[in-house]
Amino acid sequence: MRIAYFDCFTGVSGDMILGALIDAGADLHKLESELGKLKISGFTLKAEKTTRRGLSGTRFFVDADHSHAERHLTDIEKIMDNSGLADDIKAKAKSIFRDLAHVEAKIHNTNPGDVHFHEIGGLDSIVDVVGSLIVMKMLGIETMYASRIPVGTGFVECDHGVLPLPAPATLELLKGIPVYASSIDKELVTPTGIAILKHVVQSFGTIPEMKIERIGYGAGSRDLKIPNLLRVWIGETEVKQEYEQDEVILIETNIDNMNPEILGYALERLQERGALDVFMTPIFMKKNRPGTLLSILITPDKLDETISIIFAETTSLGIRFQRLERRKLPRELITVETSFGPVRVKVSHIDTEKRIISPEYEDCREIAVRKGIPLRKVYEEAQAAAERISGKS
Repeated sequence: MRIAYFDCFTGVSGDMILGALIDAGADLHKLESELGKLKISGFTLKAEKTTRRGLSGTRFFVDADHSHAERHLTDIEKIMDNSGLADDIKAKAKSIFRDLAHVEAKIHNTNPGDVHFHEIGGLDSIVDVVGSLIVMKMLGIETMYASRIPVGTGFVECDHGVLPLPAPATLELLKGIPVYASSIDKELVTPTGIAILKHVVQSFGTIPEMKIERIGYGAGSRDLKIPNLLRVWIGETEVKQEYEQDEVILIETNIDNMNPEILGYALERLQERGALDVFMTPIFMKKNRPGTLLSILITPDKLDETISIIFAETTSLGIRFQRLERRKLPRELITVETSFGPVRVKVSHIDTEKRIISPEYEDCREIAVRKGIPLRKVYEEAQAAAERISGKS
């Protein structure tokens, strides 16, 4: 099976993904031919060799007419629907842009359909999203993985004004993905770049077992103090990739002298700060005293912060932890349209016949509260919509 690993040591953007894949051997002329099926004009593709801190890579960019760059989600969906692209490319591209619209709407307190995409709606971003999906399929990549994602610091100026880094939309999209801080005072991750990876990558973290055949470097637009490149490894694996795999840390501590109400607050704090799971188990401690085993499952980058919260919010004087390998069902995050509004849904594949579909609780809850309807109705309609879509894939 052919797999790819995106080594995001300097972050990721849509143009860097395409640059890396072209550098690894994707045919630019075939990409141009496929993008012609979008039935839109006003852009040309360019890919040129360059260096970043002495390392060679391919800089991909779109020479586009930006006079009509501002689009709504419906405009982008019409472009996809009216195109001659393959159905799977259309569906995934629409899902990526719906995710971007959902995030922008949340940040700016509006509805996804009312979002003006500005930069994201430009021809270059449409090419980045659709082009990446086309090239991945062109190269025969069946499964994709990525490293942890570094995030920059400082501020960035955009159409909405001066924003902190990571930009709010980027930060929302990074939920559930292992990240770490970089000392670089620049934007390292763009919403389009991370949205693409989030929809195609099976897991973020360790390098999968593979026999490397091709390596590509996609160059970013700026020179930084380290090589501003996205590296992709493409190769074959003899391991049947039935499950996603990553590394997690299990933290445990025994507590027998704490107000349960305060312990409940500690659990909320841990969940808010990104714990994958938090649970309590009744135990008997020395001298037969009843106590509680507090267990927290986290990604490795959350270790120090989680320990600090435990010591600040509980009576624990010490913790123990162990690193564990984890296997998960492959899952895909899609956005479905319901009569109540858009809802994000996780779709997990057990095999070619069975699927597990889980609407996002927070999306369903927000709609139920706002419209004053039972939560189960929103949940059931979102699940039915996702089953119709996934049944066609």
